[in-house]
Amino acid sequence: MESLPATTNSAANSESEPEIAPSAARLLKAWETPRGWRYWSAVNNSEVGLWYTVTSFAFFLFGGVLALLMRIQLAVPGNTFLTADQYNQIFTMHGSVMMFLFAVPIFEAFSIMVLPEMLGARDLPFPRLSAYGYFSFLIGGIFVCGSLFFGAAPKGGWFMYPPLTSAFQDGVGADIWLLGLTFIEIASIAAAIELIVGVLKCRPPGMRINLIPLYCWYILVVAGMILFAFPPLIAGDILLEMERAFDWPFFDPKRGGDPVLWQHLFWIFGHPEVYIVFLPSIALMAMMIPTFARTPMVGYSWVVLSAVGTGFLSFGLWVHHMFTTGLPGISIGIFSAASQAVAIPTGVQIFCFLATLTAGNVKRSVCLLFIFAGLATFIIGGLTGVMVAVAPFDFQAHDTFFIVGHLHYVLIGGTIFPIMAAFYYFFPLVTGKQLSERVGTIVFWLVLIGFNVAFFPMHILGLLGMPRRVFTYPAGMGLDLWNLISSIGAFVLAAGFVVFLIDVFRPRRQQALSERNPWQAGTLEWLAEMPDQPWGVRSIPVINSRYPLWEQPGFVNDVDEARFYLPDAEEGKRETIVSSVIDATPIQCLRVGGPTFLTFFAALFTGGFFIFATYHWWWPAILSGVIACGVILRWVWTGTAWIPEKENKDVGLGVSLPLYLSGPQAVGWWAMFITMTADVTAFMSLVFGYFFYWTIHDDYPPEPLPGPGVFWPVTGMLLLLVAYGLTLLARHWNRRDFGARFYLLLSLAALFTVGGTGALLAGPWLTGLDPTEHVYPAVVWVLVGWTALHAVLGVVMQLYCLARRAAGRMTARYDADIVNVALYWHFLALTVVITVGVIAGFPSVS
Repeated sequence: MESLPATTNSAANSESEPEIAPSAARLLKAWETPRGWRYWSAVNNSEVGLWYTVTSFAFFLFGGVLALLMRIQLAVPGNTFLTADQYNQIFTMHGSVMMFLFAVPIFEAFSIMVLPEMLGARDLPFPRLSAYGYFSFLIGGIFVCGSLFFGAAPKGGWFMYPPLTSAFQDGVGADIWLLGLTFIEIASIAAAIELIVGVLKCRPPGMRINLIPLYCWYILVVAGMILFAFPPLIAGDILLEMERAFDWPFFDPKRGGDPVLWQHLFWIFGHPEVYIVFLPSIALMAMMIPTFARTPMVGYSWVVLSAVGTGFLSFGLWVHHMFTTGLPGISIGIFSAASQAVAIPTGVQIFCFLATLTAGNVKRSVCLLFIFAGLATFIIGGLTGVMVAVAPFDFQAHDTFFIVGHLHYVLIGGTIFPIMAAFYYFFPLVTGKQLSERVGTIVFWLVLIGFNVAFFPMHILGLLGMPRRVFTYPAGMGLDLWNLISSIGAFVLAAGFVVFLIDVFRPRRQQALSERNPWQAGTLEWLAEMPDQPWGVRSIPVINSRYPLWEQPGFVNDVDEARFYLPDAEEGKRETIVSSVIDATPIQCLRVGGPTFLTFFAALFTGGFFIFATYHWWWPAILSGVIACGVILRWVWTGTAWIPEKENKDVGLGVSLPLYLSGPQAVGWWAMFITMTADVTAFMSLVFGYFFYWTIHDDYPPEPLPGPGVFWPVTGMLLLLVAYGLTLLARHWNRRDFGARFYLLLSLAALFTVGGTGALLAGPWLTGLDPTEHVYPAVVWVLVGWTALHAVLGVVMQLYCLARRAAGRMTARYDADIVNVALYWHFLALTVVITVGVIAGFPSVS
């Protein structure tokens, strides 16, 4: 069935180089990528996304090599290839690298690279934030991986369960994991902010919410999941690191702590993490399947709803990783049912894909081979997932190799195979040239056979009783043959990737450029020229269909001939269009930042803070942190909220848009809102810890330990709420251009903030709460410390706004700085009230 014709027109496929018009030349100049050593100051998402992708894949290969070392060790019983200590470090690093340095970053990297073109935008709204995230990821990844070469790597598994990683593990390995990966998680959240705001606010005119490419829907869901999944792990990291560094007993049962809290915080992150990894790969399939079926996706709305449903349900499944911890039967029953229910939306998506392939006229390709393999493998992994969701079976299979086999069928089937398909599919978009279909077929069979030979025997090993995380096993238990087969399969799988790398990196000077839109796809990213230009699209188009290259006549010509928006860069600035969230109505011409090294230095010194802290070198850590704050302030001062030289700009088609917005229409406001949503999630995870201890102790708060009292916490709260009110009043008078009142009120707000912070800290300090004595004073101090740190940031923001107005960089009309700071204070006020309510109010009523 030939449902849709390939509609890219002949002019679009022309190989002739048209003469560059002056407007195009100005556009190219504005978006030009720096050359020489300044290349590394580039912030274009296309460049940063490419670095990010290559680095993520390099970490994947590193993790793969570690897996081969493990399989060599386990190939025969009683092997001495690795010592137990080396094996523990390697299997910990393998899991950590694959989950934190590959599985999540690769999708964020790819999205940063491709999303602008998929949205028909020049760039995402915060390219410098993307660059900062990348350098943070690179530095953190090198730090964590490098520990392995010094015998100092973590060795508590990728889940780092205490007390194994607290009371029974010396050295800095666990600290490297906790602080290094916390640093990397910040990069992940930064990327999530960029992606969410990009999808919501940088769509081309006309691309209403129901016309968004499916990939963007999935990214929106997944980035939202990151905001709620990663902060609980960050909160857990803080607690565990505080116990290791300062002996605060959050997980020490002798002093009221409980290691099960770590499992809750870890798996509130860890189970959604599986879907954070899986959904983007499904998204890749959702983009490729219609292309090769030559027909639009069947059941678009059902796919979107199922993706949202999967993301929502994934947060209700974390306890199925804890069935063996002694939870009440009713809890196990509820979470067991929820774990099986998640198969429903997943199945809907797979059936829509199969229906699309059935309805279309399928064209064979290596991409499609990997997609079929991914679907089949994931379904097998999903079925074993339903098995372990049944509690009695989980009791038997828990911590055996059955789980290892299930995990890899889900993650490799659901992730690696679609990513391999995407490599072949999108390679021309990045390099202008195609990978070999013939070599790709060889790669496919090696990977498919190697994968199944490596991982299917693990199910049998698990059923035979072989536990996971053991570095060897005795002969004669029926495990020898299956382990040997599994190891052979691992090397066949590795051979497939070696052939793939040879194809990727072989010289291509003699290879002709790919034709434009080589797969005859219908979505916007295939507007890209071969090779692509740094401007993204020649002009930002108007969209009225989900597959504009198929369904909008003359579309490519109209884009190429600059008949849409922003066809020029008269002022030499980097500009893109900001649109409304639902209808994608153009509302602003946004100017984004250009090349800078500030992002690199900000990441370098932020990394220095975490790295020095790992070794308890406190003064260098503090110095590095202060420098990082200084660099970030300079970055924000010079690179955001510019006052434009004119109010409006003609963006083409008779439309004039403002160059400056503040408030809920502005991308900066959205970034602050999303950041604080993640921040509050981390804070609520700490509050969850406070009440978790209450649920497991009969006497909590314990007697005769004193609490922080009521006077000082309430006094601190009142002072901080006054500061909050003064900040809002300062925003009000700034809008009315009463400069004197603005300065007075915001200065008073800063003073009240300092006073309130001091009073808040005085509560536990003056009542002598010793955080090393018992978990209760420790958790009180953590809540107070968290709130005080945010109050200090609030003071910095208040002083920043005072300086901005004094320097003429903020006025009554151009007030984004104070508007965003007021938004921050909304969240801070909420944090203050909850903290004081918990530490001062709850003991009175419990």
